[in-house]
Amino acid sequence: MESPVTTAELKGRVLAVEEDSLLLCDVCTRQKVRVHVEHPEHFCAGDCLCVRYNGVMTNSLPPQITAASLRRCC
Repeated sequence: MESPVTTAELKGRVLAVEEDSLLLCDVCTRQKVRVHVEHPEHFCAGDCLCVRYNGVMTNSLPPQITAASLRRCC
């Protein structure tokens, strides 16, 4: 039997757009999180995003996740 796919959602404001990722500030925890995305150039600092990911966050500074999907929110 396959294990169910875990998904989590993070809501945050873009602090910086980088070559292969976005640096977000989580609106709930105020923690900075690096979000790996395919086309970060589609977003701008100040955008508020809802990020769906697999629930796995690295134990690094800042923590890192890989986006499964992104949408603008707020």
